[in-house]
Amino acid sequence: MSANLYISGLQARSGKSLVALGMMEQLSRKLGQVAFFKPIIHVQPGQSDNDLQLIKDRYLEDTPLESMFAFTADEASRMLSSGAQKELLDGILSQYTKLAEKNDFVLCLGSDLDGVAPNLEFDFNAEIALNLAAPMLLVGRVKSQNSHEINDVFNGAIDSYRHKGCEIVALVLNQYSSATQGGYIFQLIGELREQIPLVFGIEELPSLSQATVSEVAQALSAQVLFGANQLHRQIEHYEVAGTQLRNFLPQLKENSLILTPGDRLDLVLGCLLSFKSKSMPHPAGIVLTEGILPESCLSQVVEGMEVLPPILFTGLGTYETAARLNQIHTSISHRNQPKIALALGHFESQVDVDALTEKVVNSCPTAVTPKMFEFNLIQKAASDKKHIVLPEGCDERVLKAAEILSKRNVAQFTLLGEPKLIQARIDKLGIQLKDVSMVNPTDSPLFGDYCRQFMEYRAHKNPTLEQARDIMCDVSYFGTMMVQLGHADGMVSGAAHSTMHTIRPSFELIKTKPNCNLVSSVFFMCLADRVLVYGDCAVNPNPTATELCEIALSSAETAEAFGIHPKVAMLSYSSGDSGKGEDVELVREAVKQAQARAPQRYIEGPIQYDAAVDLRVGQAKMPDSKVAGQANVFIFPDLNTGNNTYKAVQRSAGAIAIGPILQGLNKPINDLSRGCLVEDIINTIAITCIQAQQAETNTPAST
Repeated sequence: MSANLYISGLQARSGKSLVALGMMEQLSRKLGQVAFFKPIIHVQPGQSDNDLQLIKDRYLEDTPLESMFAFTADEASRMLSSGAQKELLDGILSQYTKLAEKNDFVLCLGSDLDGVAPNLEFDFNAEIALNLAAPMLLVGRVKSQNSHEINDVFNGAIDSYRHKGCEIVALVLNQYSSATQGGYIFQLIGELREQIPLVFGIEELPSLSQATVSEVAQALSAQVLFGANQLHRQIEHYEVAGTQLRNFLPQLKENSLILTPGDRLDLVLGCLLSFKSKSMPHPAGIVLTEGILPESCLSQVVEGMEVLPPILFTGLGTYETAARLNQIHTSISHRNQPKIALALGHFESQVDVDALTEKVVNSCPTAVTPKMFEFNLIQKAASDKKHIVLPEGCDERVLKAAEILSKRNVAQFTLLGEPKLIQARIDKLGIQLKDVSMVNPTDSPLFGDYCRQFMEYRAHKNPTLEQARDIMCDVSYFGTMMVQLGHADGMVSGAAHSTMHTIRPSFELIKTKPNCNLVSSVFFMCLADRVLVYGDCAVNPNPTATELCEIALSSAETAEAFGIHPKVAMLSYSSGDSGKGEDVELVREAVKQAQARAPQRYIEGPIQYDAAVDLRVGQAKMPDSKVAGQANVFIFPDLNTGNNTYKAVQRSAGAIAIGPILQGLNKPINDLSRGCLVEDIINTIAITCIQAQQAETNTPAST
């Protein structure tokens, strides 16, 4: 997955487009393929988003606009109001993933916070950034605010985003006035840098916030009568002209937009003369109001004039027009090259672009959110469809999970059991399952061969053919033999069977991978804002130091295979060198062996759980540790501790526990909890598919 950054405004019209343009310029200079993504855009039908058009025209000419966003604001609003937030987030992740797979970096720009519910948009931006694993750059407009107001806005945002689990890499205090705010802005920057190292102030540049005549024409839905080639002109002032010409001309200012009724030909002609004069101010344009078209002689006057200010016509009244102009939201138009150059120059003069770009490029959050984890599981599993055998073919939850994954084209299935009973169950549930095999082990043409194969694999136990037949009647053994002989790529069971009933056949038939002497397990613990890996909570009751070492190395490999950069904490009741005792020494020896076998891994211990997950506690107890306070893989000293801990976290913290996922086997067999939900089965099947993909290539998968 590519690196990324999420730029989010702290209020409407924060000026985050300037920051996005500046960052895109820097990233494009220093990286290879850089993509731009705006999850939700606010546009009217038939219009394009200005930010997308600006970035596309300048940096991504060959990129289709439709690939640079996921939903319009109207589409997102309808989905949220109908309770389809999951589908909305899935759509955003899907569109983002397409860009991330093809690019080195994805620059993301949050929504505009000018919808009907800005607070909801604020929270949704945080959720999107979190699930994209994107560090955040926050932009706030500080114009006309005092130091207390600015402090409240930025400190509140820092606390809120951090509480949600987001990483903040930089802050921008935008559009401050050096004349009235300069003193306390620099003081606030110093104070904020105690929390966020990179904090920048960008001084207000009035010309960047000035509208063009083109933006006025669009806002008023005005007709362009003359001067269409001058619509790019910037407006510094708005002036309502209603007095006589001799009184109006002395008040005329440079680059003013003149509003006057269409029947005031004298004022129009006076403005045109002023525009041509070398000693008079040059108006930016004229808006004719009140729905009065100018006299025909105006056309005769301007005919032959190569350069003249744009003249617009609107049916609105003069003062209604003026009110509309005060509400215009200016932007950096993709058509206005001088303004783009001015914006980039101003950004680079106000921001330490080298420090910011280096921080952004090197910032790589290690936390993987449950939503991104589950989404990537399905995406990766579907990328290379595998055949999974499900021994519990009549279980309602198993059938529902198989239906969902079949419809998403994730896996091919074989259901074990009596076909008539399975079909009756499918019909009763109203499930649609097509192209699914249903096999009763004893009726299978492979049954006899499986019995003979079992006798060969277990020859050291001297089983009889009758014993082999009895054993092969068991769906767990039959399914495991399918996997072992390549008639299926993996097996998932346990919804109606015990863990040992599910995994014992794999110990006897599939055996362990080369250079791995132990089968162990992990749970993926999906908390609110991250995914942790717990091992071993299901298989090995009292592991030795060498077995703990094996569990740690296998768990790190499993975590890495599923997109989690492993930082392994080997748990005990003391941290570092503080404790003594047989149990602590066992963990200490396991750590020593693991570090010797995999010196490139972050593996530390003995360490207590609080020191492993809480940065402040970790720094106090193990100040030089690269794992303390940052651990995401937890190795428990025994099954009693691990099993009770995962269940306590699952029930008390409302975590989703996916597993146990077996590791160390030559081929993937995975167990379910008998209390599992359909979602648990879906995730476990997806994991099994990915393990099967890895088994084929013998290379780590990255989701």
